[in-house]
Amino acid sequence: MSENRPDSPGTWVDPDDAPEWAEEEWARAEIRHGDQIIRPGRPRGRTKERISLRVDKEVLAAYRATGPGWQTRMNADLRKAALGV
Repeated sequence: MSENRPDSPGTWVDPDDAPEWAEEEWARAEIRHGDQIIRPGRPRGRTKERISLRVDKEVLAAYRATGPGWQTRMNADLRKAALGV
């Protein structure tokens, strides 16, 4: 038999009642599967291109040592050097 518990959440909201997302909201959304990020949210307008780039082993090791997101940081540094931004 179930009973009401004082520490249980009081009201349940049906997820089907959530408003619909527009296409631009989906394009910027961070998509996860559990705790794993499948696709990080990105600002629209910037496009990236996959390339093959040769760098010194020490440079690569230094960026990788900074942890997750090292490729984004490397891109930001290259952007700053190339565009002065």
